[in-house]
Amino acid sequence: MRVAIVSESFFPSVNGVANSVRHVVEQLVALGHEPLVVTPGPGPDHHRGVPVVRVRSLGLPRYRDFPVALPDRAVESALVEFRPDVVHLASPFVIGAAGLRAARRLGVPTVAIYQTDVAGFARQYGVRADLLVDRWVARLHRRVDRTLVPSTASFDQLNALGVDDLHLWRRGVSLDLFDPSRRDAARHATLSRGGRDVLVGYVGRLAPEKQVRRLAEICRIPGVRLVVVGDGPERRWLGDHLPGAHFTGQLQGDHLATAFATLDVFVHPGTSETFCQTVQEAQASGVPVVAAAAGGPLDLVDHGRTGLLFEPRDEHSLWRSVVALARDAELRARLACAGREAVASRSWHAVVEELVDEHYRVVAHRPRAIA
Repeated sequence: MRVAIVSESFFPSVNGVANSVRHVVEQLVALGHEPLVVTPGPGPDHHRGVPVVRVRSLGLPRYRDFPVALPDRAVESALVEFRPDVVHLASPFVIGAAGLRAARRLGVPTVAIYQTDVAGFARQYGVRADLLVDRWVARLHRRVDRTLVPSTASFDQLNALGVDDLHLWRRGVSLDLFDPSRRDAARHATLSRGGRDVLVGYVGRLAPEKQVRRLAEICRIPGVRLVVVGDGPERRWLGDHLPGAHFTGQLQGDHLATAFATLDVFVHPGTSETFCQTVQEAQASGVPVVAAAAGGPLDLVDHGRTGLLFEPRDEHSLWRSVVALARDAELRARLACAGREAVASRSWHAVVEELVDEHYRVVAHRPRAIA
């Protein structure tokens, strides 16, 4: 199949949307399909041999590494030239809206991936436009042929906004990269003061929407050393308020996998995650997880079996969860083992096969009328 992916973000940006699209592109090629990427922002015009059309963009204040598309006829021109069998809209909002309009005019079927809670994202930056944002997101998803959601929480959210033809499609995890064998015993010994401390870590963007300031609660736990992997606008605040924490900066590839596997406990404090990819990556790395009982983690963490869920409205719940794991090595080992088993079949290859066979092909064979 010829698949045009219109994405709000793509490599070299590092975020959930860009990373997911990169994996989808690579697996489509491996499966013998022909993808094209249309995306805003500067960057290479090919990714592993796949053409990438770059449209005009501007950077958001405090979020410069997430460029936003400007009105550009290049979107429709790219689709006309490529002649796709299906248009894949990755987290559609701005360029996704342009891609949807073009696809409808050309009579090309569309599959939209809901991935970002834009209203929740905006609230964390002090922008109160929930009603307008939700109306716009709902309008886009009501006009596509099929919407794929990553979690039951996302399904319920869009369903309440009047979006139908919703299907659950979870993201994959790089099982060849994230693995317990990546654990670095020497590094662990150094960071944990010879094993006297339990290494509790966060991996991800250091930004308000991730609610990373709650990591300060963990610094007060005796016998715990906090490890923070990532970068972003909250880095300075965290540096001032997390005494004794170890900051690695942003990591990728083998370095990221080693950082994950070398942790004793992984924590994600955010409550606005539609999925939470880092939970899967921690589980694949053989690390027990503590995550908020909200959004995507509700599907990924079976409380007490594959990890622990804390109640975000209880100001002591996160602290209690981390203390329970820090003090019980046997519990950590049991949750880590079950968590790894839970993601063992979620390779990117498998989930992209599902995407093609159960979603692309279905919409591509429906009768179409040019709109």
